[in-house]
Amino acid sequence: MMILRLARVQPGVSLLRGPTTRIFSPGRLPVRQLVARTQTPLTLTSSCLISRQLSTTRLLAFSARKPVAEKKFDDYKKVSLNDVKNNPIYKFVYLSKPWYQSTGFRILAVTMGLATLLYLFSDGAHKVLRHTGHAIERIWVVMKATSRCVWLYRKTLKKEYPSEEEYKTALSKCHKKAAEITLQAIRKNSGVYIKLGQHIAALTYIFPPEWTETMIPLQDQCPESSMESIRAMIRKDTGKNLDDLFLEFNEVPMGVASLAQVHKAVTIDGREVAVKVQHPSLAEFVPLDVYMTRTIFTIVDHFFPDYPLSWLSDEMQRSIFTELDFTEEANNAVKTREYFKDTYKTTALRIPEVYWSKRRILVMEFVGGSRLDNRPYLEDNNISPDEVSACLSHIFDTMIFRPGAGLHCDPHGGNLAIRTRDNSRGGHNFEIVLYDHGLYRFVPTNIQRDYAHFWLALIDSNEAEMRKYAKRFANIDEDKFPLFAAAITGRDFKHATSDLKSKRSRAEIENMVSTIASDGLLSDIMTLLHSVPRVVLLIFKTNDLTRHLDETLNSSLGIERTFLIMATYCAKTVLEERRENLIKKYSRLDIRRWIGEGFAWASYLRRLLQLKAYDFGLMVSNLF
Repeated sequence: MMILRLARVQPGVSLLRGPTTRIFSPGRLPVRQLVARTQTPLTLTSSCLISRQLSTTRLLAFSARKPVAEKKFDDYKKVSLNDVKNNPIYKFVYLSKPWYQSTGFRILAVTMGLATLLYLFSDGAHKVLRHTGHAIERIWVVMKATSRCVWLYRKTLKKEYPSEEEYKTALSKCHKKAAEITLQAIRKNSGVYIKLGQHIAALTYIFPPEWTETMIPLQDQCPESSMESIRAMIRKDTGKNLDDLFLEFNEVPMGVASLAQVHKAVTIDGREVAVKVQHPSLAEFVPLDVYMTRTIFTIVDHFFPDYPLSWLSDEMQRSIFTELDFTEEANNAVKTREYFKDTYKTTALRIPEVYWSKRRILVMEFVGGSRLDNRPYLEDNNISPDEVSACLSHIFDTMIFRPGAGLHCDPHGGNLAIRTRDNSRGGHNFEIVLYDHGLYRFVPTNIQRDYAHFWLALIDSNEAEMRKYAKRFANIDEDKFPLFAAAITGRDFKHATSDLKSKRSRAEIENMVSTIASDGLLSDIMTLLHSVPRVVLLIFKTNDLTRHLDETLNSSLGIERTFLIMATYCAKTVLEERRENLIKKYSRLDIRRWIGEGFAWASYLRRLLQLKAYDFGLMVSNLF
């Protein structure tokens, strides 16, 4: 039945928009709906008559904002449709059928019914709908956490505070609360988000301690995938069951990371191996998660343009898909193992041998060990922290400065281990084991050389040369140089430019954090990092992580020996550059070439002798 609703309204009178009406005036054309289908009282601006012709002859009359009692339809003059059409004081609207009889509702009901049937009886549709549901849930988790954090910061930063101290306290609480909200969302979604949280935990020179300390548990507390999903993935990727590949397979993982987990196993031919398997769920959601990560930082950049963070998501987007291809990791491990095979005396580096790999599965030699920061293990096995620190310096200086080595981009504590050697090999009673070779970058030769010049200038406290080469390899302007020097060394500007070899004190660290917070330097640091080349960011990250490991070892030699080791690599890089330039400029018989080479070698040998003299002095002091 068509429902007719009539409105008798004085010319020029409008109905207010309320819980049961739409705005209506006599001068307008008939609208789709004047009065909603409800018994809720209307609120009107003037007396008028609302009638409705339904299967029952009842109506409600209202006047002057107050509803009146229900009356019989016969108490009012009946009007015909023609009367309404011909009388200018009446306006009418034709309404569709009740909502449960409408076309839109029927389409929705049929769609939901078909979706339910497909979900129950079609495996393909079940997977699609399940994926859609999980995707919506992940998006909701991210957007909810992001909006809460943005609201927290906007509320805190806009508020007026009686004193600077109260502002710092409020901001610290805001940092902590926002970090906890983010941590909860990261744990909920896991995967790529855990990788992001680990990176935040390592960026101690950018993010406030409330953020970095809150994210520390993500280094070792990643959710593991079920054995059922692991077995299904192995069957899908290899065409074989897990039991056909391994005699034994420990279902309890030795370690769980953000992208994969590692199980100990024994192959059919009896070799003890470590099996690295990617979390099966990553393949389903990584593209979405990477997109959402980018969206998060775009939103943050919009609300807080002084704190650009999009460079973090840019770097993740460039690297994550490479890390998820374990055949790339296998190739990197093989190349690095080959490169370092003749450096054992200085590096004590052990890289597990790769047996075979698929895109999501990597089988390699099992090489166990303890964490590098496990001081009781070092003491129980008579391992010198000083030697370990020196070996770490040689490993990562080789990767940064030597051509063809490749730079491991994720050297956090979970990817490094130390183990004893029964028979001392190469002068060491230990080995440093390096895992997770999924991401390597090769530093361009020009950046290697300019970076070497920069560090030699830092070590020599030559500020003019520092500024020159900072501009060349990182495009740092004069006004940004003090901040850059502090960021790359992890020291305040005074120590970075004049007293770099002294040990970084707790007071200095606290002073840096306080200065960044009070002077508004955080936004300047983020802007600076946004502008430097991406490979330089990776060098920053490696420097910061290795510096953290070095401080954790608490070497008795202090930071000076670490810088002297770096100086030898820098000097060798500069030597090669100078020799190459001399060869290009002068013929073999030109005396200027040989004089130039003599000076280049002398500069290199001076750095080498400084290190040897330092080591000899330590050896003598240890005898007494």
